[in-house]
Amino acid sequence: MKPGIPSDYEARVYAGVLGKLIGVYLGRPFEGWSYERLSNRWGEIRRYVHADQNMPLIVTDDDITGTFTFVRALLDHGIKPDLSSREIGQSWLNYIAEGRHILWWGGMGMSAEHTAYLRLEAGIEAPKSGSIGLNGTGVAEEIGAQIFIDGWAMVAPGNPDLAVRLAREAARVSHDGEAVHGAVVIAAMESMAFLEQDIDKLLDKALAYIPADCRIAQLIADLRRWHGEHADWRKARELLVEHHGYQKFGTNCPMVSNHGVIILALLYGGGDFDRSMMIVNTCGYDTDCNSGNLGCLLGIRSGLAALRSGYDWRTPVNDRMYLPAADGHWGMRDAATMALEIANIGRVLAAGRPSLPKNGARFHFDLPGSTHGFAPSSLCPKEMRATPVDKALRLQIAFPGMRCDAEVATFLTPESLKLAIYGASATPALYEGDLIQARVLAGSVNHQAVSARLFVRAYADGEAIVLKEGPLVEVQPGHAAILQWKAPETGNWPIFAVGVQLIGPRGSQLDLDWLTWRGTPTLTFSTPENCKDIGLWSRIFIHNLEQPGWSGLAPWNESVSLIKNRGRGLLHTGTREWKDYRVSSCIKPWVGSECGIAARVQGLTRQYALLLRPGNKLVLVRMAHHETVLAETEFTWELCNTYELALEVREDSLVGFVNGTRLLAARDSMLGEGGIGLVVSNGRINATPLRIEAL
Repeated sequence: MKPGIPSDYEARVYAGVLGKLIGVYLGRPFEGWSYERLSNRWGEIRRYVHADQNMPLIVTDDDITGTFTFVRALLDHGIKPDLSSREIGQSWLNYIAEGRHILWWGGMGMSAEHTAYLRLEAGIEAPKSGSIGLNGTGVAEEIGAQIFIDGWAMVAPGNPDLAVRLAREAARVSHDGEAVHGAVVIAAMESMAFLEQDIDKLLDKALAYIPADCRIAQLIADLRRWHGEHADWRKARELLVEHHGYQKFGTNCPMVSNHGVIILALLYGGGDFDRSMMIVNTCGYDTDCNSGNLGCLLGIRSGLAALRSGYDWRTPVNDRMYLPAADGHWGMRDAATMALEIANIGRVLAAGRPSLPKNGARFHFDLPGSTHGFAPSSLCPKEMRATPVDKALRLQIAFPGMRCDAEVATFLTPESLKLAIYGASATPALYEGDLIQARVLAGSVNHQAVSARLFVRAYADGEAIVLKEGPLVEVQPGHAAILQWKAPETGNWPIFAVGVQLIGPRGSQLDLDWLTWRGTPTLTFSTPENCKDIGLWSRIFIHNLEQPGWSGLAPWNESVSLIKNRGRGLLHTGTREWKDYRVSSCIKPWVGSECGIAARVQGLTRQYALLLRPGNKLVLVRMAHHETVLAETEFTWELCNTYELALEVREDSLVGFVNGTRLLAARDSMLGEGGIGLVVSNGRINATPLRIEAL
């Protein structure tokens, strides 16, 4: 198979991303259930059953977050085909705060991913971090290597050699042995599925990448034989359990058994999305993982049409997803945006250029049927719909005098705050003063002009929600208009949604062509006045500090205590869109090995920092998984004294100030954008609210 970029590459990646989401959301409510329990409850799984379990459909989940976070290692280390397991392990430490993000935190020796994380944190680099020699066969051959693997295939369309190489390096961060073989099979099939439909050919080619005598190869051979001998998938499932079931492995969640369920459903599903989803979920075991991998494979293979060929799996998802990680910039994501980001990595790997629909607009609706998560707000009647049309989103007034709008989340919504397992986390994407722009087109079917305007919704006092609306713009039938408005002041409360409202007579239509915003705020991140829920407000920050060192014990209007018992602690907020600015705070060190402020933060181990260090040192450093000192000077400082630190970043220029005096300067271009933060290592500081000023 000759490597190349298919003509429908972005759409097929989009189908793969949606297939992954659908599979996870479908399988999550009964994860870990047995076949017998599932059969007694529902017979066969042919629809979403979350409501039956009193669960939300859109959830945070390690399968989703790990898949679409770890592939960012290609962005962090340069988009290159020879990315190493060691480098991917470094990205783990950047995007994961222990106990808070991405992984199942089951403990050393119980969760393979937690075990590998602890190895990495202790300085044991990948691939040793996931090796059988260090962690034992039972742990190293659990399922996790497979559940995070899809992104590596989607950046290598029709190029299984590259997909397998990247997948093997990624899998070995946390796993070894049969777990890696299973991950390789999935990655190879997904890569080839961009160009190949035949399931037997997909399996044959994938098997060429693993040892012929390994357990995964034996498992696949058994399943193919049983498929030829037995027309009923239930009989094959019985044989799978007998010969390769959990009882054969002394581990919590074995790769082999769950890989077998995927192959069984692939064979007996015959490529049909609905039937395959029914089988892979009704079989039981680790349903969200298995369903997610198979959903991604079949999405890539069959395209977007497969997701609505029978049951409508796609509409309820509405592109929605969460990616809680230690870089909050990606916390609020959507399937269409994620798909384009992955496809652009793939294009660069293939020596091509990234695609930037509609001049790089944040929400462009360019992918077929995409919504970017836009939906009518809770202010609209329940019957209101926002409908995807050709490269746009359509609003239509169905009820005279009733509100008609569509909005998208820019921060944790009231609904997402309730998510418990793998709880949601993010930093706000939109800030007061940002310039919001949108292009809208009034329907030619309209009988008169309509009015449109931008709006935002924000939290207020911790209990209320406020609506703030921009100016009305009149749009004639068949004409377009650009809506433009600066995001309003919100009293330091985060904006959690932005949208467009349509006003006009019944039947009026308005298409949202694109929506975007830009800007770097000038803002002090102090606790809002009359704050009734500091816990809600404090969720604008991402951190790896101790609890209750940063728990909102007191409002952050003057100073707050930040504590890190062991290692380097970081509290940060902001977005990757911020480039040139000044960040400042007054810091009072109590005890510790270093403290200071950070700029262009891109996670826990990627940022610039101005730090006070023992021995009367002031240093300006670049953290990019490892520290590089860019400038250093003598500076006399003492514990229990307060120092105003400021760091200016403008293009490749970095300048550090203490108490208003410029003391350090350097030039560096590695980190071009990111948020702001505070640093404390092995100790405690008091700090005044972080302040950012656009330059």
